[in-house]
Amino acid sequence: MHKSLFLCVLLLAACTPEIAQPIDVSLQPYLTSASMPTTTPNIIVVVETPIPTSTPFIYVVQAGDTLSEIAEKFKISMDELRAANPDVSPNSMSIGMTLVIPDLSAAIANASTPTPVPVSITQTVCHPSADNGLWCFALIQNNSATPLENISAQITLLDENNNAAASQTAFTPLDIIPPNSSLPVYVFFPDMPANLNVQVQLLSAIQSDSSRYLPVTLNNTVAQIGWDGKSAQLSGQILLPAESQAASRVWVAAVAYDKNGRVVGVRRWEGGAIQPGGSISFSFLVASVGAEIEAVDFVAQANP
Repeated sequence: MHKSLFLCVLLLAACTPEIAQPIDVSLQPYLTSASMPTTTPNIIVVVETPIPTSTPFIYVVQAGDTLSEIAEKFKISMDELRAANPDVSPNSMSIGMTLVIPDLSAAIANASTPTPVPVSITQTVCHPSADNGLWCFALIQNNSATPLENISAQITLLDENNNAAASQTAFTPLDIIPPNSSLPVYVFFPDMPANLNVQVQLLSAIQSDSSRYLPVTLNNTVAQIGWDGKSAQLSGQILLPAESQAASRVWVAAVAYDKNGRVVGVRRWEGGAIQPGGSISFSFLVASVGAEIEAVDFVAQANP
């Protein structure tokens, strides 16, 4: 699988039926400035509940975002979001635009639960980009029997004196992490050296009401890795059980790993409605921001 012929990838793409287009969730392909990803030493993983503050948070608009969805994600009202961003028109938001979230601590407080949620951060890795930035990933494992939602983490880069050089809030590509599955949170830091330590602080992760999501399955998933190992053409089917209610939308997240099991890329595909007992095909490309892709993992989400 590791070195499929490039011709095979072209033929596969040529034969793929026309379906919904993939949505790239903020992550663009970058050529790395080093042959292997830089896993920063002395990684610090902090998972205790943070002390709420009233510091405004800056959110970068991603593909497919709407103002109402952003307000829902951060547990604030539309009026509060509009008041913090008076010059932003809901109908003219573009990818990469920044929005001020007035009080992230409210989202953290609303997302917290009385009982601890079993969440494991199994790896943290940063990859340098060709434009002197860093793509940073923290892989989160859901070992519980129910989906986790509202997952967010603060990723902070520390210099040799343990002073914060930069910090951002990171999110997963899907709204949930299904049971016994892993998904990364990830962010891009522009203009950062590669020799920084990483601190990860879990901000929110709650056990989801299972009725909010439908039990879809994936079938015939294929990952055709390009000849250079830097991208993979993905395809497969999403199946909805006959006893389920109809799905209004479905998402598929693809996570690319290198030969050492480190996350090197992630992308989300968005599809339309599926009727009970029906299916929909997907086809999209995931690119590596680090070493060559060795394997790709798929995770799906469906909403009523």
